[in-house]
Amino acid sequence: MDLNEAIYTRRAVREFTEEAVAEPILRQLIDAAVQAPSAVNQQPWSFCVVRDKALLARIAQQSKAHMLAATPAGLLSHHFQEILNDPKFDIFYHAPALILISSVTESPWTVENCALAAQNLMLAARAAGLGTCWIGFAQMWLRTPEGKAALGLPPAYVPVAPIIVGHPKSTTPPVPRKEPEIHWLGQ
Repeated sequence: MDLNEAIYTRRAVREFTEEAVAEPILRQLIDAAVQAPSAVNQQPWSFCVVRDKALLARIAQQSKAHMLAATPAGLLSHHFQEILNDPKFDIFYHAPALILISSVTESPWTVENCALAAQNLMLAARAAGLGTCWIGFAQMWLRTPEGKAALGLPPAYVPVAPIIVGHPKSTTPPVPRKEPEIHWLGQ
């Protein structure tokens, strides 16, 4: 698949088959991620791959509980409160793998560095016929000391991008895109 096709057909996937993603494929995705640019070429990222179903379930439950407890009243929509309170809702959508991209140090460009690596990883996954989704519900808990400890991350690491990876059950249809607002200056 060429790059443009991957860009135009990449979607957030939330339904996966039970088929595992092979370690060499996960390594290829990480190899693509580290090709991303980073501020001052520091390449400050670290990748934690979770394929243990029990650990994924624990992270999902802890993340849901933490988000409900830590988010100020009124900031979570009724819809989000409802699904986060549902014990059957799996924030990882039963994906067979989670790749957490973290920064090894805090910097003014922590999020940007990891987000660039995440985009490369997601496009490489699409090109390999895999589906991905960045799981924002997991971010808050994974940044806690308990979240870092659950994954064996050093305290100084900053988790940024929890991305699930798996074989999609079906093709996700395109989402209409808004016309971009463009301000042209000069010739």
